[in-house]
Amino acid sequence: MSVTHRSPRQEMIDIIARTAVTDGHFSTFVPGLAVHRSSNVAEVSCGSYGPGLAIIVQGAKRLMLGEETLTYGASDYLVTSIDLPVSWQIVATPDEPYLSMSFQIDVRKIAEIVDRIGDAPAPLRASPRGMTVNKLTSELEDAALRLLRLLDRPADSAVLRPLLEQEVLYRLLIGPHGAKLRQMATAESYPHQVGRAVAWLTENYASPLRIEELAGRVNMSVSSLHHHFKAITAMSPLQYQKQLRLQEARRLMLQERLDAGAAGHRVGYESPSQFSREYARHFGDPPARDIGRVRRNLVGRSSGAPEMLSEG
Repeated sequence: MSVTHRSPRQEMIDIIARTAVTDGHFSTFVPGLAVHRSSNVAEVSCGSYGPGLAIIVQGAKRLMLGEETLTYGASDYLVTSIDLPVSWQIVATPDEPYLSMSFQIDVRKIAEIVDRIGDAPAPLRASPRGMTVNKLTSELEDAALRLLRLLDRPADSAVLRPLLEQEVLYRLLIGPHGAKLRQMATAESYPHQVGRAVAWLTENYASPLRIEELAGRVNMSVSSLHHHFKAITAMSPLQYQKQLRLQEARRLMLQERLDAGAAGHRVGYESPSQFSREYARHFGDPPARDIGRVRRNLVGRSSGAPEMLSEG
């Protein structure tokens, strides 16, 4: 009698499909681990990606970061080393739905592992971007698969999850994106300082932005902040703040049903006309038209999933 062995990717597909039985984003009982499913080509959505690993096992996704587009699909992985506001579109069909997993990266755990493995040579011509895509290695795939297997073995999670987290982080640290993760955990490195600027902007997105004050908060010159912030996030600090404001305004209109004027004011816009112009430039339609279209599409799909998610 012959025995059929599943490939690691097929096993990952099976586990995610059993966990995410309907479309949406699903947190799991394993801390930091989430799975995602979508059965159709979706319209452009928006949200924030924090430090983490995302692996697509079926389907594909286009991510818009600033004016750049990243495309990744099955057997690719995405590493994000800093909080980034992004837009995305999923590519899938009902017969082959989009399936992915994501795992949050704890920068403090990165620092602990770096202390153990020591310094590593900097890769040649490494991109400074805080979001990058690469091909999945067999070692990282194996560690991610064993992390997913915990979903079928809850009793093992408390003991094995910390060990598997260390292995996943170790694989990332010795891979092509390791330098960025190391720098995020290294005080006074440029990525670490930009990370502090991002944290302040995220906390205070509705407040007026004074670049000189922000640069002083993170111990950088104005010119250095501009240069390194854009190199890492693909945006200037002002563009970053604008994306945070517009995404939060859209969430307020969709989920809390605020009108455009109230939502724009809540996120820091003093001029309703300026808010409407910038919203239309970013989302393609003025607020009322965009929100009406999104609501109609959500009703048409009969989906209970929220419009804006931080997905993998």
